[in-house]
Amino acid sequence: MTFDEAFEILVGHEGGYNNLAADPGGETKYGISKRAYPEVDIKGLTLDGAKAIYRRDYWNKLGMDSLPPEVIYSLFDCAVNSGINQACKLLQRAVGVKEDGVIGKVTIAQARAISPLQLVVRLNATRLQFMTELKGWESFGKGWARRVSQVLLESVK
Repeated sequence: MTFDEAFEILVGHEGGYNNLAADPGGETKYGISKRAYPEVDIKGLTLDGAKAIYRRDYWNKLGMDSLPPEVIYSLFDCAVNSGINQACKLLQRAVGVKEDGVIGKVTIAQARAISPLQLVVRLNATRLQFMTELKGWESFGKGWARRVSQVLLESVK
C-alpha cells in the first residue's frame, strides 16, 4: 500500500472538523489535533496540509516503506489514533520483540518473518486489547472497536 492510498482511507475515517469537549485531542480536523499540533490553525488546515503532516510525522517516522505492505495501513492508523511510540510498541508486542517504541532492524525482520495475515491479525488484536485498558473505553470504546474492524477490512482487501 502506498502513502497516497493509506492517506485516502485514513482521511475517510478521520473526517473533517470537530471541536468536541469530550475529545481529549481537542479541536481536530482530518485527524490532526490541536493537542498534538498547538501551532497549527486546525480550523484552517487544508487537506494538503494534513497530508504533509501525516507523511512527515507518521509515515516517514514509522519507516513504512520497510514494512510488509499488508500491515502498513494497520500500523499507520494505529499511530494516528494512539501515537507513534505506542503504535511501535504494539507492533513489537505483536511480533514478540522487545518493546522500545522504535521500529528498527529487529522489529522489521520479525515482522517480515510472520505471515502477512498473521501479522495483521496480531497487530490489530494487540491494539484492541490495549484500547480496552484505556480510561476512555467506556465513552469511546464502541467507536474504537468499529475503527479497528474497518482497519482489518481495509488491510485484507
